[in-house]
Amino acid sequence: MSGRPAAARTRSEPARPAAPRSRNGAAGRAAARRRASVRRRRALAAIVALALGVLVLPSLVAPLFRDAVKEITLPLRHEDIIRQQARDKGLDPSLIAAVIFAESRFEDRTSEAGAKGLMQILPSTAQDIARRSGGTAFELRDLATPQVNIAYGSFYLKYLLRKYDGSEVLALAAYNAGETNVDRWLASVRGKGETFRVADHIPFPETRDYVTRVLAARGDYRRTYRAELGL
Repeated sequence: MSGRPAAARTRSEPARPAAPRSRNGAAGRAAARRRASVRRRRALAAIVALALGVLVLPSLVAPLFRDAVKEITLPLRHEDIIRQQARDKGLDPSLIAAVIFAESRFEDRTSEAGAKGLMQILPSTAQDIARRSGGTAFELRDLATPQVNIAYGSFYLKYLLRKYDGSEVLALAAYNAGETNVDRWLASVRGKGETFRVADHIPFPETRDYVTRVLAARGDYRRTYRAELGL
């Protein structure tokens, strides 16, 4: 048993250093402030980027969106051929484009009646056009070629305009319903001393709608594709 008093033993033990709490606390608060500052800068950068996106993105996307809508609602292809045929035949290029739009929406197709290509030309009509235009090497499969199809369709459209004294209504009605029907309707109207009107004197709903659609589309093409059609 040791004779050293308990108080002496306690005093002789080395004192434990006090933890520098005040110093560590200051460093922690500084680090927290730095982290908060970084978060604020990042948030501000994100807000600025978002604001710029709101301002800039529409200017980049809007033209693409307009072009996509235009392609769907009012497509135009082969404008070089349309311009060429309009010059050669003295036609309004927007009228040619409107007929193609109404007939096929610029897609190569064959109808149930056998009309072919962009301007939906019947084989019998194509053979007649080939004979009149001197197309001795013409074959029906050529109607799948845009150049030939638009050339033949434009030839027929010009012929109809001449036959009906420049009347686009009568020419378009004949393009859709055939000359025989239009000649009969026109004779009946003239026999009554009346002026031919689409709503009153075209008995076929399809043909009435066709004439109306083509004339409306011609205006749309003139406004939308002036440069492309050389207007």
